Parts: sequence; C-alpha cells; structure tokens
Amino acid sequence: MSGARRTRDAAETRARLLDAARTLFSEHGYDNATVRDIGRAADADPALIARYFGSKAALYVESLRPAGSAAGQAPIDITDPTRLAGVLERLQQGGPTPALHAALRRHDNDEVQDAALGTLTTRLVEPAAAKAAGAGAPDARLRAELAVAALAGILASRSTGSLETLAEAAPEEVAVLVARVMDDLLTR
Repeated sequence: MSGARRTRDAAETRARLLDAARTLFSEHGYDNATVRDIGRAADADPALIARYFGSKAALYVESLRPAGSAAGQAPIDITDPTRLAGVLERLQQGGPTPALHAALRRHDNDEVQDAALGTLTTRLVEPAAAKAAGAGAPDARLRAELAVAALAGILASRSTGSLETLAEAAPEEVAVLVARVMDDLLTR
C-alpha cells in the first residue's frame, strides 16, 4: 500500500469484501476460502468480515445472493429457456456459484448448509414442484428434486469442461435442450 491513506467508506469496504468472497467461494469452496484470503483480495482488514457480516458463514450466506439482488430471490423456472440461458451465461462469466457448490456437496458448517439448501429450495425446487403438481404428478417433489439434481450436474459438467461438447455449446443452445428435458420430467 502507498503512503496515502484511504478514506473510510463502510459500504464500499463491505461491497469489496462481498465481491472478493463471491469470487473466492466460487473458486475454492467455502472450506478452502479463508477469511484472511478474502480480506487480502478485498484490500481490507479481515476482521471487518465479523463487523459487517457477523461471521465467515454469514458472509457465505450473503454471497449466495446474486450480485445486486435484494434479500429475496426470485424463483427460477427451469423449464424456461430464457431463464436457463441467463443462468448458463452467469456461470460461464463467473464460474461455479456458491449455491452450485452447495448442491453438489454437503458443507460441514450447518448454518452454511441450511442457507444453501434454503436458497436451492426457494429458487429451484419449490417452483419445479409446483409445476409438476400443476401437471398432476403425484410425486411432484421427487420430480422437482431430480430435475434440480440433474441441472446441478449439467452446470457442474459444463463449468469444469469435463464434457467438451457441452462446455463449448452456446448457452442458448444448451438452455433450449435442458428446458425441454426439465419440462418432460416435471409435466409428463
């Protein structure tokens, strides 16, 4: 750091910490992103995480919200190709989200696990279950959870590049096919 003192701006510092946390949690997962690393990436004192968020777990929970979103998160219709294309594009630009990590493996921290599952349930499972129930499926919740698990696997495979054709396909092309599969699973 130079000899010039930075003026204190709590909102700006909080935003830098949150941006750094989103990046590091996405790249390394909750367990491997340290408070010290987040502070360093944000050019802020790591102790400010406790001040602004309460804890690393609370910061992680906050990082599950899309950048710029309000506390409430809109449900995602996984049968809508336009919404899915947006999800795929954000994943392509920013890498796997903390919510994607939570869908694929259990966190040791119960607060983090509960928040991640709450986000997945509210944004994906419940809307999918409602769609399946509306189509008369007696096993609507099971279908919804299968659809969300399949979507998480697709997103993970795409982000890791493990399936080359899937990873290289345009988000819009993938979204149309995935939406069709999800609609079949939920409504047929």
